[in-house]
Amino acid sequence: MNKNINSDVEDKAKRQAENSKKHIVKNSKPEIVFISTFPPKVCGIATYTQDLIQSLQSKFGESFTPVICPMETEEENYQYEEHIKYRLNTSDAVSYLEIADQINKNNNIRLVMLQHEFGFFNEAKNGLPLFLRNLKKDVIITFHTVLPKPDQELKEKVEEIAAFSKSIIVMTGISALILSTDYDIPADKITVIPHGTHLLPFTNKISLKEKYGLKDKKVLSTFGLLGSGKNLETTLEALPEIISRNPDVIFLILGKTHPVIVKNEGEEYREFLYQTIKKHHLERHTRFINEYLPLDELLEYLQLTDVYLFTSKDRNQAVSGTFSYAISCGCPIVSTPIPHALEVLKEDTGIIIDFEAPKQLAAAVNTLLENETKREKLRSKSLEKMAPTAWENSSILHSMLFDKFGDDKIKFHYTLPNINLGHIKNMTTDFGMIQFSKISKPDIDSGYTLDDNARAMIAICRDFEVRREESNLELISIYLNFIAFCQQKDGSFLNYVDEQRKFTPQNDDVNLEDSNGRAIWSLGYLISLKEILPLEFSEIAEEIIQKNLICAQKTHSTRAMAFIIKGLYYQNSGSNIPLLKELADRLVKMYQHEAKEDWHWFESYMTYGNSLLPEALLCAWLAAKDDMYKQIAHESFRFLLSKIMVGDDIKVISNKGWLQKENTEKNTSAGGEQPIDVAYTILALSTFYNVFNDEKYLKMMRNSFNWFLGKNHLNQIIYNPVTGGCYDGLEEKNINLNQGAESTVSYLMARHCF
Repeated sequence: MNKNINSDVEDKAKRQAENSKKHIVKNSKPEIVFISTFPPKVCGIATYTQDLIQSLQSKFGESFTPVICPMETEEENYQYEEHIKYRLNTSDAVSYLEIADQINKNNNIRLVMLQHEFGFFNEAKNGLPLFLRNLKKDVIITFHTVLPKPDQELKEKVEEIAAFSKSIIVMTGISALILSTDYDIPADKITVIPHGTHLLPFTNKISLKEKYGLKDKKVLSTFGLLGSGKNLETTLEALPEIISRNPDVIFLILGKTHPVIVKNEGEEYREFLYQTIKKHHLERHTRFINEYLPLDELLEYLQLTDVYLFTSKDRNQAVSGTFSYAISCGCPIVSTPIPHALEVLKEDTGIIIDFEAPKQLAAAVNTLLENETKREKLRSKSLEKMAPTAWENSSILHSMLFDKFGDDKIKFHYTLPNINLGHIKNMTTDFGMIQFSKISKPDIDSGYTLDDNARAMIAICRDFEVRREESNLELISIYLNFIAFCQQKDGSFLNYVDEQRKFTPQNDDVNLEDSNGRAIWSLGYLISLKEILPLEFSEIAEEIIQKNLICAQKTHSTRAMAFIIKGLYYQNSGSNIPLLKELADRLVKMYQHEAKEDWHWFESYMTYGNSLLPEALLCAWLAAKDDMYKQIAHESFRFLLSKIMVGDDIKVISNKGWLQKENTEKNTSAGGEQPIDVAYTILALSTFYNVFNDEKYLKMMRNSFNWFLGKNHLNQIIYNPVTGGCYDGLEEKNINLNQGAESTVSYLMARHCF
């Protein structure tokens, strides 16, 4: 009897242990193994893989755990910052089998990502095929070099690698074409993901030049691990002609000699360059930075560069990380025709020269140095061209591929970015928030608007409510004072102010009711936080609202009324509830006039800021408890969501074609999506969730916010986490990279809903 009891206990314990194990496995984050070289090894692919992993963790850090497996030769033994589970000795074929076995036994590993360069696998000839044949996990392989016109042995080797992989990643369309035509790899097995580039904030080039002792110099630069393949002598041969027309030029050679070259040849190539410099008397016009520079310092050198030179003579070099770094810094580029350059330097984004052609290089450089307008145009075009290749976007494309081949065991979820007020602060002077920016550089010529400063005050009030940052109080004060500045004697507001702080004629040409409504919304929101803000803020806001009430009563613009309703709701003043109800009743009448069986809306069309209207009526219901407001708010919002929510994605009404009552089909126009519309939808969803506590609103909020993070038809970020700015719009084929006040503030309002 006791034996049976003990047996039962043991069986129960075993079952509990098994269930516990299952629970642990089920709740452990899936792992992806990255097989590559890694820093501190001085290697471009090591840096590439590190950047890729960091961007994936930044975008999707809660979705998976990266596991690094460094590749080392027998002679190498690096110390890594990360914990190392696996280490592949590329000199030993047995190591390939051991690593495959170890990976196979780890149930948390869902995918293997391998970085391929032919030179990595030369010492153990059969090592890589052995690894791939024995690996039981799905593997995706990135080819950093694709050689055209292979011999039979090379072709068979690549075909074998491709046969074991779920997908081959290459970085250019030319490389993809070579794999398809020269190696007979099926096109559906090839994925093009361009080399990642770094997003950078606007930096003053003059200040950077002063920092590095290059004041008043025209700077040419190149960087990377030094070797004869760089062919820097082409530039040195061209320099005398360049100097003859631009005597203030200096050529920076950034980077150490490649470690393998140092081992085999010493500094022979660098000495050759020194002799060439001496021969042409270029000592005052060249500077060697013989270091493997930290990333931040390297990027500063590139940002101060006037023209970047890429003179590789390797006809088969598919892609260059150095090239990608330079173009992401906005450098005008003169390059030899490697495939990467041929694809990128189109449409006025750079100048292509022949291999080993110093005369062509001199002519190209002189053309650029003597035409600042052309350099600026190339810079802007380069940034536009390279924006889709930002590491943030590269990680999105990788995640989509991982999702596809992760056997439904990896689901990538966007991580909420940290709050970054950097761009908002850059856009704000002591007078107010500047209206527009050129990329991330504030454009003071665009002046200021009441619209932007009202929205900015709401956003920073929300930020202060959450984080209690004392520096926010200064911003709130600036925006509040700007609103007061815009108020006229009759209580109304003007909207447009130029850089000289004077009202512009534009105020006479447009209807300002919406701007006036936004001002009341912002003032009411500030008043709702009077318990945590300085008393004088709410006193000024109350005074401004009271002065405006007569104007507010005369308002008939649909959205202006909605803004005012929200402002009065937040103000929470019993004496202003009658005005709130009067405006809400006007919205009700508009709805009753237009609503039909298949059209539950306030107007005969849907334009911008649509979600504001049902949200305003819900606020009216909260303030006045008239059930008609609640009913129409619910009906109209449900109707709007049916038009802009497509599955789990949001697609707001395009400004390229408003949705008309006569055509009740779903919103189909591509592009023309504005951050402010997505933000207003998230604000409305937040209000509806807080009132009804319905989880579907919370889910739609998160799905809608993902639009900023890359869940849109271009699969590209709209929010720039480096600057803290938000791009101005999602178009059919590109992102509007300008980071103006409206979009940036809209993003922040949306972000604070989470």
